[in-house]
Amino acid sequence: MTGVYFTDRGIEELEQRRGEEEVTLDWLAQQLRTFVDLNPEFETPIERLATWLARLDDDED
Repeated sequence: MTGVYFTDRGIEELEQRRGEEEVTLDWLAQQLRTFVDLNPEFETPIERLATWLARLDDDED
């Protein structure tokens, strides 16, 4: 069993409220930009998340 993190609550809420919706990556990128504009202290973690998502299909060397 994997550990449950505090952030899982937010992920679960997102899934429950918007799990049926389809969004584009352009839309997601804009939402992330808006979030960072409103919450600049989260710039580094959002940048790391975006980079991780962008590179998911890269071959691991």
